Amino acid sequence: MKAIVSAPGKLMLLGEHAVVYDYPCLVTAVSSKIKVEIEIISTGIKIEAPQVKDVSFVEESIRFFKEKFKFKEGLSIKTHSEFSSQYGFGSSSAVTVATLYGLSQLFKLNLSKREIFDFGLEITLRIQKVGSGFDIAAATFGKTLYFITGGKKIEILPIDELPLVVGYSGVKASTPKIVNQIKERLRKEKGKIFGIFNKIGKIVEEGKDSLLAKDYQRLGFLMNENHQLLKELGVSTAKLDKMCEAARKAGAYGAKLSGAGGGDCMIALVPKLKKSEIEKAIEKVGGEIIKVKNNANGVCYER
Repeated sequence: MKAIVSAPGKLMLLGEHAVVYDYPCLVTAVSSKIKVEIEIISTGIKIEAPQVKDVSFVEESIRFFKEKFKFKEGLSIKTHSEFSSQYGFGSSSAVTVATLYGLSQLFKLNLSKREIFDFGLEITLRIQKVGSGFDIAAATFGKTLYFITGGKKIEILPIDELPLVVGYSGVKASTPKIVNQIKERLRKEKGKIFGIFNKIGKIVEEGKDSLLAKDYQRLGFLMNENHQLLKELGVSTAKLDKMCEAARKAGAYGAKLSGAGGGDCMIALVPKLKKSEIEKAIEKVGGEIIKVKNNANGVCYER
């Protein structure tokens, strides 16, 4: 018996870091996916995951599933990623969700997507100790989501694909490390950091309205404001700032880092007629353009 499933990566639109502390965010699923092929074998666990940064997410998913559903069969698991784990697209979350959904299909458990999300978040917290779950939600439900910490609210927004350009800074960052750095700053500068989070939370709420109204001028302005607040948090880098500034000067509505910061990717919301010009501007300052669509479908059973 065999199951093949796939789950998408993600891009954060608005709300980084604040979302860890009970504030909302906007996140979109991307077309690049991780595929997981799971087959029942006679004994043991065999994992082939050459493109997955950390196989502990696959291992913990299996361990969790065995604890929860008491199966004893051996498993062969193979993964294939359509994107590099270097990009900060959430490969760990995508492979966790795909593994859980694949096991659900293989053992005919018919778990709901909400259950997959809840299990995926628990597994992530077991391994990383920190996290809000927005990346697990994007991999599970797909599309573009309004999300509040821990899945208190997961709302699929009725929008079309956004005109985004994605640029990679060339630097791989550690999300748990940066999240823990913010946690330490909170201990020392609680008033200042929560002041920033409050502003980010308001940006997300206004950004949701702008997104639904397709008011890209306003959404771009809010992205710029969000990036400035992330700079104040100390999570941006000179390279990300330079890429965002280049995109704005070339005609983007707005640009910001996407994710935990410290490297990884930036995004720019662009007029379609200026997309090529903006991509070239980002490349000129050393960014790598990542060709990926957004508002993609969530985890799915392929066969």
